[in-house]
Amino acid sequence: MLDALLTPEVFLSLATLTFLEIVLGIDNVIFVALMAGRLPEAQRPKARALGLGLALIFRVIMLFGLVWIAHLEEPVFSIAGFDVSWRDVILMGGGLFLIVKATLEIHHSVEGDNTHHENPVVAAFGAVVFQIVLIDIVFSLDSVITAVGMTDHLPVMITAVAIAMAIMLLASGTVSRFIERHPTTKMLALSFLLLIGVALVADALHFHIPRGYLYFAIAFSLFVETMNILAKKARRKGT
Repeated sequence: MLDALLTPEVFLSLATLTFLEIVLGIDNVIFVALMAGRLPEAQRPKARALGLGLALIFRVIMLFGLVWIAHLEEPVFSIAGFDVSWRDVILMGGGLFLIVKATLEIHHSVEGDNTHHENPVVAAFGAVVFQIVLIDIVFSLDSVITAVGMTDHLPVMITAVAIAMAIMLLASGTVSRFIERHPTTKMLALSFLLLIGVALVADALHFHIPRGYLYFAIAFSLFVETMNILAKKARRKGT
């Protein structure tokens, strides 16, 4: 069995699947970075590690439940002739959660909020970890379905997902620090979450928005923001 896994084809599928898992995890990294940023600095790495660690466990469990995953797309009930599957329900819930969360965060950033809790650390930590795990379960659907479609070898799927999650954990810290150094990027990241939430709701309603369009919009926006940051640095040096 081990010899069957140590073949060029398997290594190629592992590399391809790992790359796809990382691409599919871009939106997840943004969410984790924003959520962890609401905690005291000392607790952020722990929240990211715990949240993504639990999320990895859920993804592995979902991979073992391949039959259950495959049946998620089967209709379970209909509304006025519109077939609804459990996948649609999960995507709708996750999309609405992201839309509401991003909207509230944007409102908080624009209007300001002086009504912080007196001692929010313990409750906030648990809430942040819970939200990271919750939204990662939603993002896991596409990830796991992609893994199932790419290879028949469960060890390859688990390895690719684990590598992608480790990279996401490392990247989330970098993204968090970048957002802290450049506050204007927080609004941009929240806008991305809003966009992703709308895309998830659209998927739930069977109006699929190609993810390439979203990633292009995100990449172009980041390019423009990078130019703005470089221009600000140049102006500071000139004064």
